[in-house]
Amino acid sequence: MYQLAPNIELLFTEAGDYHDRVRAAAAAGFDAVEMWGPTGSDAPSQPKDLPALKAALEETGTQLTAQLSEPRTQFMIPPWDHSEFFRKLDEGVAIAQDLGCPRIVVGSGTGFGGWKRQVQLDKLIEIFQKAVAQIDGSGITLVLEPVNVRVDHPGSLLDRTAEGVYVAKGVDSAFFGVLYDIYHSAVEGEDMAAELANAEGLIKYVQLADAPGRGEPGSGSLDWAERLGILRASGYDGPIGLEYYPTVESVASVAFIREVAASA
Repeated sequence: MYQLAPNIELLFTEAGDYHDRVRAAAAAGFDAVEMWGPTGSDAPSQPKDLPALKAALEETGTQLTAQLSEPRTQFMIPPWDHSEFFRKLDEGVAIAQDLGCPRIVVGSGTGFGGWKRQVQLDKLIEIFQKAVAQIDGSGITLVLEPVNVRVDHPGSLLDRTAEGVYVAKGVDSAFFGVLYDIYHSAVEGEDMAAELANAEGLIKYVQLADAPGRGEPGSGSLDWAERLGILRASGYDGPIGLEYYPTVESVASVAFIREVAASA
């Protein structure tokens, strides 16, 4: 059985503020949640009442599985000033430690037309090697997320799982890996089994949504028993973030994927 972590930016919004969403998720039987940026410095993230959020997590015994790095940095766009990313990384790590969150999700930003793609991927390796060294000893793992450029993130540099794996191999740290998002991968037309086999154990977190539409599993055309079977066969046994835009009320939206995950 996979541990499912509803994204409290998108799910259980009926409950109110973020700490109330944690309680609603726990009341619905979940022992984990994920979220976007903790301080809301990037849209569409919103500022969180962190003490209240921590209290809700502790009160319910809920694990926060992942949060986003802030700000969304355009690593490849001139003038190549990454100082704010590194400054805020320390703040994000401190928040993650306080909330008991083991992962921070990082992105690639927009690609730069003035450099070859390989040069930009190698630059990402340098940047994230520095980031890992900066937070050494924190216990926090950075997970790099490739995202689709066909629908949701046009212009993003990193849109292929294999290139995320290339960067992770280059960074070469036990505290750096790839976030494999089943939705983004499907939109890009990737072969899930082949991508996971190529990742060679570097997948450190997984998220999902159905495709097309980015709604809850069952709202699109993906075969979820097959997808979770492929995931299990790859050796991944960590949590799965439910990062989708529900088309029905939250509790109803999770019913199908919970049933499938229970036997995966």
